[in-house]
Amino acid sequence: MNSALPQEMEQHTYAIMNRVEDSHWWFVGRRAILEEFLRQIIQNPKSKIQNPKILDVGCGTGANLEMLARFGEAEGVDVSDDALEFCKAKGLKAHKGLAEKLPFADESFDVVTALDVVEHLDDDIAGLKEMHRVLKSGGDALIFVPAFMWLWGVQDDISNHRIRYTKKQIVERLEKAGFEIERATYANWTFFAPILAGRTLMKITGIKPESENNVNVSALNGIFGKIFSAERFWLKNFNFPFGVSIVITAKKN
Repeated sequence: MNSALPQEMEQHTYAIMNRVEDSHWWFVGRRAILEEFLRQIIQNPKSKIQNPKILDVGCGTGANLEMLARFGEAEGVDVSDDALEFCKAKGLKAHKGLAEKLPFADESFDVVTALDVVEHLDDDIAGLKEMHRVLKSGGDALIFVPAFMWLWGVQDDISNHRIRYTKKQIVERLEKAGFEIERATYANWTFFAPILAGRTLMKITGIKPESENNVNVSALNGIFGKIFSAERFWLKNFNFPFGVSIVITAKKN
């Protein structure tokens, strides 16, 4: 079964995501990092695009789409009716469709993003080829995926992930889809050790929370968000050798 975000993904996950993604440290930090990467893409001196058209593939409940809208004319696509309802309630433009069969004409967008989406696909290369197809010549893609299979955890299970990538694996798939890699780096090295320890402990003890996104870190949440967000300053000029996630910028030439 192929989909931008699998239909069997547990419905409560969307409700949890919608409730926490504006404040949970993981989502806050990830958006800060992605916003910096997007700013570099849009404000590149070689780019002459004004008000770029941006597509967020697998837009989920819309928090990333709201961030993208600050940079241009943003719209999303997702297979989940629940996710699309959350986007609609926020006044966002979102369409129903599969990542492997995007409902858009060739070369429709200046920027395409897939933020923690590619790992959901049965045929990730097919999805990446579709993103390449709808991207304009010279356009840019921003991809964010989870790293390392040995970091597999509860969130991977309930989100129906197919894989966690190495940097080499996701780069090879993007190149097979026709992209030219601009940059690829691991991200979230700050919490790499505690996340590895926590997931190892869960495996040993058998303790499984309803969702890792729903784990309450109370007063530490804001501090964690600021620490994770600070990685954006390091990532301006430095590629991390390891991390919980991978971020890639690629171009259609």
